[in-house]
Amino acid sequence: MVNVHSTAVVSSKARLGENVTISPFAIIHDEVEIGDNTFIGPKTVVYDYTTIGNNVKIFQNASIGHTPQDLKFKGEITHCYIGDNSIIHEFVTIHRGTAASLKTTIGKNVYIMDYSHVAHDCVVEDNCIIANLTQIAGHVHIYQNAVIGGNVKILQFMRIGRFCMIQGSRTINKDIPPYILAGTEEVQYGGLNSVGLRRNGFSSDQIQHIKKIYNYIFESKLNISQAKEKITAEFSNDPFAVEILAFINESKIGIISK
Repeated sequence: MVNVHSTAVVSSKARLGENVTISPFAIIHDEVEIGDNTFIGPKTVVYDYTTIGNNVKIFQNASIGHTPQDLKFKGEITHCYIGDNSIIHEFVTIHRGTAASLKTTIGKNVYIMDYSHVAHDCVVEDNCIIANLTQIAGHVHIYQNAVIGGNVKILQFMRIGRFCMIQGSRTINKDIPPYILAGTEEVQYGGLNSVGLRRNGFSSDQIQHIKKIYNYIFESKLNISQAKEKITAEFSNDPFAVEILAFINESKIGIISK
């Protein structure tokens, strides 16, 4: 059964799953697919080419899948995807992709708090938390289990590594490698995100192991090239070292410093 309020406007072309709730004054456009047991709050608008998964909650006045704010966008058919079990609070705006990647993707179990913005061509992987007022520019990639504090501004093309935590009211203009806490007035390395790692099942030995890798990068007197050589030599084929070095090597703008 689908529960659509009498004041809602739902296109006959939209595809709604079982037990979907569409609240008063919500608008659902033509090329929209909404999965089972999903809740769409009052005055929320879901635009064309948006796919929303199962068990998603989108609260009042959100704008999902709207036209990207990019002057290069010429009306191409692009998409916005919202994964299962995600929660999107009031006044959140999420734009669909441009020709650059054709999509904006929000993963599963993502929690986005009120007044946040996710721009075109972004990827927010599974289990991320994005706090109030966070503004994410285009082409940003946030890897799984990252936690972004309130009122954070993330500039375009930035990458936020797995299991990071970014303290609130910061501007991100460099890539943030996996597992760390990023804070201070200018975003810098602030140690490991130890609390988040423990909550996600990392052992004390694993945390100390990751810390030792980052000590070469941030705590030693080695430059970044020397640190990478040291890590490669000492931690050959170690999965954490491989992931961290790959992240650094793929960075086009450099990583944060201490």
